[in-house]
Amino acid sequence: MDSADQTRTARHAVERLTDPVLALDDEWRVTYLNDPARDVFALGIGERLPDALPTTAGETIHKRCRTSIADGQSRTFSMLFRDLRYEATTHPDDSGVTIVFREVGSFEDVAAELELKERAINEAPIGITIADAESDDEPLIYINEAFEELTGYDSANVIGRNCRFLQGEQSDPGSIAKMRAAIDAEEPVSVELRNYRKDGKEFWNRVDIAPIRDEDGEVSHFVGFQTDISERKNAEFTARRRAEEREHLLERIEGLLGDVTSAVVEAPTRQAIETAVCDRISSVEPYNFAWVGEHDIRTDSVEVRAMAGDCEPQPDHPIVAEALETGELQVDELGIEGCAAVAALPIAYDDTEYGVLTICATESDAFDEREQVVLRSLSRAIASAINARETRRILIADSVVETEFAFQSSDLFFVDIADSTGGNVEYLQSTNRDDGSVVSFFSVRDASTDDVLNVVESKSGVTEARLVAEHDGEALFEFVLPAGTLVSTMSEYGGKTQAITATPSESRVVVEFPQAADVRGLVERLKDSYPGTELLAYRHRERPAKTKQDFIKNLTDNLTERQLTALQTAYVSGFFDWPRPVTGEELAESMRISRSTFHEHLRAAERKLCGEFFGDEVV
Repeated sequence: MDSADQTRTARHAVERLTDPVLALDDEWRVTYLNDPARDVFALGIGERLPDALPTTAGETIHKRCRTSIADGQSRTFSMLFRDLRYEATTHPDDSGVTIVFREVGSFEDVAAELELKERAINEAPIGITIADAESDDEPLIYINEAFEELTGYDSANVIGRNCRFLQGEQSDPGSIAKMRAAIDAEEPVSVELRNYRKDGKEFWNRVDIAPIRDEDGEVSHFVGFQTDISERKNAEFTARRRAEEREHLLERIEGLLGDVTSAVVEAPTRQAIETAVCDRISSVEPYNFAWVGEHDIRTDSVEVRAMAGDCEPQPDHPIVAEALETGELQVDELGIEGCAAVAALPIAYDDTEYGVLTICATESDAFDEREQVVLRSLSRAIASAINARETRRILIADSVVETEFAFQSSDLFFVDIADSTGGNVEYLQSTNRDDGSVVSFFSVRDASTDDVLNVVESKSGVTEARLVAEHDGEALFEFVLPAGTLVSTMSEYGGKTQAITATPSESRVVVEFPQAADVRGLVERLKDSYPGTELLAYRHRERPAKTKQDFIKNLTDNLTERQLTALQTAYVSGFFDWPRPVTGEELAESMRISRSTFHEHLRAAERKLCGEFFGDEVV
């Protein structure tokens, strides 16, 4: 098939198309049109398009074809002609341009589509604006209902104005500059901006702006979308503020703990620690007063040891006693005179109580949960420092705490012996066994030995009772006491029982404790176990450079249990007196060993005793 035949075939194919086809040369004369195009446009061959079709549709076709020929690219555009909407596509070549038209709807269809789009824009849940990009200062030509609701402005107040009227004093200049630069560059942009409603109220606005281009690619309008993001921004600000508050809290804890730590490290004594703590705390807002108190077990009251600030201490405030009793921080938001709120927290290290720290504040909500974190940290730091100082002081100090108790409970066997027999009971010594029981020696005067044994026979606090020796109206008894009885309880708290005396009229116990002992806790325990218990004395006293207890400890560390028992049994039974009230055979029998074994243990114990006394090496 030659080229002429191919041309005729192509022409016949085009003529069979139902879509209008129109060809123009470079002078805009019609060089070809098929029947559908002739029916639609009523044009003839040779007619010039601008003259033959002087309508908006003709102008649109002419403009689009001119652009397509200029850049050699096909263009697709929409147009209305005689109540019909067409979608047209240009195909430029060396001789001109060919346009193919496709009918896509009637005028009514177009109108309905436009109405739908307009309704969708008007009823959209976000603010929509359209600004004229070809006019000076890009004035608004359209706003939807959501924009009116968002800003409080109606169209009469807005149309013809630039949208910057929403900006105000707190609007971010950087975001405004970013938006202006994008508009000048005809580029889309998104910013989050503080805007103002008509009534002056602030709101956070997410502004999205996009350019709208015409058929020639020129920006004709800018469409803007405004979304109220105030709730999200407020949530972000709240989260940021809380994060900053947490950071501030951590800095405050670190700063206050650092100040307190420095103060307590430099303080040489417990009193100096407490004074420094009060000084530091009372100088940090919102605190204005702090004091440290200690429970006085003799008067069952709180004694003020140190204070600093603008108020007066109130040791009888309910939360002070509650903090000591529960071991937990207590807060009273009602406050006291000169203070809006008050908090009390115990100062304790492990099971040792050192008192209570009470803090006053000028703000009623000063002691919230975050603030309580600070206080608990302070309490631990202070208690740790005091414990370190007290432990060191106890190790090098030459003083002890001596307490004296009065007992009335008949649950104590020595009280019952005195009451039931009318005798006088006196404690001599005790020895601890590996199973936790205690072997205690007591002397009883002016009482029948059988009566004494009958009294203790029914006592749960005595597992074994034996008469060791009897001489000149005085009987020596050995009582085996289970764990948890009075003497072993004193020992649990670091106490050494110095004396126990019981008469029909009164019973007293003297116990010596190290400085760090929790005597208050012991007193409470004794009162619970033995009703009527009373603390008669609580006094500090100096001890010699080497106490009897030190001597005994050094000796007992070197004695075996059998050696210690043999020596102690011989001593308390009067074996070393003359004439001897008891024989070695009797003592051996009481220990359930042979006479020779008893004397072997006794001589070994005597040798170690002498070695300790004279400073020789004990073997």
